[in-house]
Amino acid sequence: MTVLPDDGLSLAAEFPDATHEQWQRLVEGVLRKSGKEHSGEAAEDALSTTLEDGLRTRPLYTARESAPDPGLPGFAPFVRGSRPAGGITSGWDVRQRHTALTEDAVLADLENGGTSLWLVVGEGGIPVSDLGRALDGVYLDLAPVVLDAGRDTEQAAEALLRLYAAKGVDAEAVRGGLGGDPLGYEARTGTPLDFAPYAALAARCAEQYPGLRALTVDALPYHEAGGSAAQELGASLATGVAYLRELTEAGLGIEQAAAQLEFRYAATADQFLTIAKLRAARRLWARVAEVCGAPAAGGQVQHAVTSPVMMTRRDPWVNMLRTTVATLAAGVGGAEAVTVLPFDHVLGLPDAFARRIARNTSSILIEESHLARVIDPAGGSWYVERLTDELAEAAWQFFRSVERDGGQAAVLRSGRIRTDLATTWAERSKRLAKRREPITGVSEFPLLAEKPVERTPAPEPPSGGLPRVRRDEAYEELRARSDAHLAATGARPRIYLATIGSPAAYTARATFAANLFQAGGIEPVTEGSFEDSGATEAVLCSSDALYAEQAGPTAESLRAAGARQVFLAGRGDYPGIDSYVFAGCDAVDVLSATLDRMGVS
Repeated sequence: MTVLPDDGLSLAAEFPDATHEQWQRLVEGVLRKSGKEHSGEAAEDALSTTLEDGLRTRPLYTARESAPDPGLPGFAPFVRGSRPAGGITSGWDVRQRHTALTEDAVLADLENGGTSLWLVVGEGGIPVSDLGRALDGVYLDLAPVVLDAGRDTEQAAEALLRLYAAKGVDAEAVRGGLGGDPLGYEARTGTPLDFAPYAALAARCAEQYPGLRALTVDALPYHEAGGSAAQELGASLATGVAYLRELTEAGLGIEQAAAQLEFRYAATADQFLTIAKLRAARRLWARVAEVCGAPAAGGQVQHAVTSPVMMTRRDPWVNMLRTTVATLAAGVGGAEAVTVLPFDHVLGLPDAFARRIARNTSSILIEESHLARVIDPAGGSWYVERLTDELAEAAWQFFRSVERDGGQAAVLRSGRIRTDLATTWAERSKRLAKRREPITGVSEFPLLAEKPVERTPAPEPPSGGLPRVRRDEAYEELRARSDAHLAATGARPRIYLATIGSPAAYTARATFAANLFQAGGIEPVTEGSFEDSGATEAVLCSSDALYAEQAGPTAESLRAAGARQVFLAGRGDYPGIDSYVFAGCDAVDVLSATLDRMGVS
């Protein structure tokens, strides 16, 4: 660390340095006021947040936090980036994804900010025979193309290489990737593929096309099956190692084999975890290259994709905010290429407006926010460095467990990886159900009157292997039941909010209850009497003091008026109350049971 000379201009020069212990004592005082007695490290632990993979986010990070030296950008262990200059010359590669032949979509992307293409070809995408049509008008010497063709990779690669030749593109100028990923395809479909054609493509690229990579290590199947960040990294590491073994056995040198791999990761709206994940991935791959005897070949090439798991079908406009944060994190984390999935991605084929917003997300961050003008902008943050280290350790342990069980192919075929991911997703589902992990527009602040966004159905992706999960799936099922009830009866199921006292007494809990029940498609009614509301159930909303006085009599009067179930917003033990709803309750369970009682199937 460089020590700056004391120039007498420090604004804090006249104040004594605060110690960590002084800060802990202040925390103790705050906790004491809330009725919790903790001291020292325990006080700090009380403010910590537990993440997946056994990680914990502490409330304060200082210079005493230890983490390995991240090195320099472009040098092992590549934590700070695979290239010395990072993305400061042109930002990251804005890679747009296409799964169907949509009129002018490909050219519109390239003419308005996109810098490369990611084409899903074959099963679940553009037919191999239409690849020429998809690239009609594209300057292939300027726009790199990355294929995603699954079991049709060999045929799609041949078709693409013929196009390069037909258009007179010099082999030295070809850029992009052929997207071969047999283990990724097996993860998606459960169908194993022979590696020999992929090894032949890699050898051909190494000999003839120095700017073209034959293989992609796609970690999205594990992320989309509910895996944690460490599981995603560990699975990608095991896949990469498996490919290195196959390629070197086929006759490629370790440096040649490593140069044929590009890694694809999910970028989520948890910006710091995404930044740490990309940095940790580079450190882990550098370690693999070091063990293989080629430390200089350890610079991992990364393609980040905004997470499909976080995308919602209800209130899809909020997806723009999620993808913006994820794109920022991917850029700060050092990804060479970033794909922003359009906000209507989960609804079908994106329209022109959605594709434009997706392109512009990267363009604004690069050109207006100048996000790429600083190499590794998160580097040096005690929190980011510590999180990077802890995540790398957790991922390495998962990778080692996969290797002990025979490698990535073995754990896919034994079902072990499915079990691991399902366990992680089950724990996360509990947090989602209890709204500990809120979903804006779905579990928080839903809008029942919102008109659904409709899109042309997209091609069905390959399936049969690991499941694809989404954060909104439990709430989507509840909302679908409400929609069906609305279509059949002309009205949504309703619940009456019985407010007690003044607005100051009931507003907070009435707002909470309204949001909770709307998340399940149940319309809250606040005006008029219970008899006129059309509801069969009610929820009391007020302060604890007024509950003590009036909860029992109010519940009795509601029941006399025909209420079959009386909730109370809050905790306690009051006469006449059937159930309580409160922050941290299992919202999905409450809502599902309520719809059952209301006869909403």
